[in-house]
Amino acid sequence: MITISNCQICNNKVFIPLFSTKDHFFTGETFSVSQCGECGFVFTNPVPDKEKISEYYRTDKYLSHDTSGNGLMGNIYKIIRGLNLKNKSRLISKYKAKGRLLDIGSGTGEFLNYMKNKQFEAVGVEPEQKARDFAINNYGLDIRDESFFNKLPDKKFDLISMWHVLEHVYDINTRLQQIHELLYEDGYFINALPMIDSPDSKKFGKYWAGLDLPRHLHHFSSITFSLLAKNNGFYIIDKYPMKFDAYFLSLLSHQAKKNILAPIRGFLDGFISNSVAFKNKNYSSMIFVLKKV
Repeated sequence: MITISNCQICNNKVFIPLFSTKDHFFTGETFSVSQCGECGFVFTNPVPDKEKISEYYRTDKYLSHDTSGNGLMGNIYKIIRGLNLKNKSRLISKYKAKGRLLDIGSGTGEFLNYMKNKQFEAVGVEPEQKARDFAINNYGLDIRDESFFNKLPDKKFDLISMWHVLEHVYDINTRLQQIHELLYEDGYFINALPMIDSPDSKKFGKYWAGLDLPRHLHHFSSITFSLLAKNNGFYIIDKYPMKFDAYFLSLLSHQAKKNILAPIRGFLDGFISNSVAFKNKNYSSMIFVLKKV
């Protein structure tokens, strides 16, 4: 395990222990969450060694890497993913109608394939081999592994996207600096994140599915992500809610609490979360659109 000694956003060394909770999704192991005493950034601490983190993804229950779509959760995830593909495409069209697109953490390639069919020159990066091979073999996509970042290509991108991926990255400053270098000066960085200060996160606490320990190494709020972006040469120009996430994460959270009425309670709590967030704009997940300073 790696013990975090410095906050990745402000470099402060004084942390507040928040809570410990289980990997409700896969292993049942217990992990701890801390908060920076200076900037308020929340993060998993300690985290698994880089060489061992892949073990926590090796399950068909990890839906973004699942190629079968079987079972209740798999089918619900497929429906939400299909709706989100259209929403993501519409959002992107507001900023770029075509061009070079890099999707970091492209999973099984559905989003990248959708955008390829929208006339984008699409490139993906996906560290998990099974998901990467599925995307290549089924969609004929150009998907690279993490070695892509060892030597950045000279040809830049009009748009770079990360959909619920940054929270999985060990060195978030280096990754944002790489994205900054890969973008054209007039390019856009689109980043979606679960929000630790959302109504459903506050309701479920250590049972909130958006924590997804230990796979999620970082737990952002709008404020802490804005600080991180600013530190690495970006500024936020727009924010959008991902309203389906409140329902899905509420359902998973009730399942973590062993609630036999999880589907019903999840729907109701998802609706309540979105209703509260409509007023304060702290939705379960948010999409941030950024430009280079």
